[in-house]
Amino acid sequence: MDTVSRRRFLEGSAAGVSATGLGVTPLSAQDWARQAVDRSPRRREWVTVRHGARAVESIVAHPQSQEKAPAIVVIHEIFGMSDWVEKAADEFAEAGYLAIAPDLLSGMAPGGGRTKDFPAAGPGENMMTSGVGQAINNLPPDQITADLNAVLDYCKSLPTCNGKVCVVGFSWGGSQSFRFAANRKDLSAAFVFYGGAPDAIAGIQAPVYGFYAGNDTRISATVPATQERMKAAGKSYEAVIYEGAAHGFMRSGEQPNATEPDQKARAAAWVKIKALRDNYR
Repeated sequence: MDTVSRRRFLEGSAAGVSATGLGVTPLSAQDWARQAVDRSPRRREWVTVRHGARAVESIVAHPQSQEKAPAIVVIHEIFGMSDWVEKAADEFAEAGYLAIAPDLLSGMAPGGGRTKDFPAAGPGENMMTSGVGQAINNLPPDQITADLNAVLDYCKSLPTCNGKVCVVGFSWGGSQSFRFAANRKDLSAAFVFYGGAPDAIAGIQAPVYGFYAGNDTRISATVPATQERMKAAGKSYEAVIYEGAAHGFMRSGEQPNATEPDQKARAAAWVKIKALRDNYR
């Protein structure tokens, strides 16, 4: 199994938080996302995906179509499972995917809880020093891969899945999406939002689509080298950089105080995602 080095793993986490400039407090104020989820006409349910001693709590969002659909595993940011992640899963269902978003912090909170069970962060507390941030940084890469494998297998077992499963991740989750593509041979596609590439790419079989922000130099500056590595290895990698957008634009682009570049980047990314979906019907 291809595992990322602990140093690279932590650097990827820190890069996301540094680039967004966000601590815990702004992310906790997501009433707009919660309200949008609660208004959704689509069916959603929490399920427990078990493998070995692990029990991964996951939200499933079902498309309204009665036809079988491609599934997509949605990997959260370093902030863990949030209202916005639930909203993102619902949006993928709206776009025609059978979406499942696992809380990778399941069992890691005090008392064996998940993201919501960590103590509330103090005013202005940095994400990297919060309970959630420390727990994310301490997640064993092999555990993450095993959790994602179990969730993907669960998707394939559902009668409403057409047998094709993609993965998408954002920031920390974007890096995990790219890394998972190197570990899972039967992925249909990997969508990487402002995340870095793994050290080892030989195992990648699925096409990888990268979505990056122009005002996110630490991540977007790595794209040319990743393109060269993927091309040399004979892998499919298509990247787009949205000029003027900031790291995290898929979330910040729909916040009440969203900037115009982030709004435009988010809208353009959704157009591309929906177009790519037709490849997996």
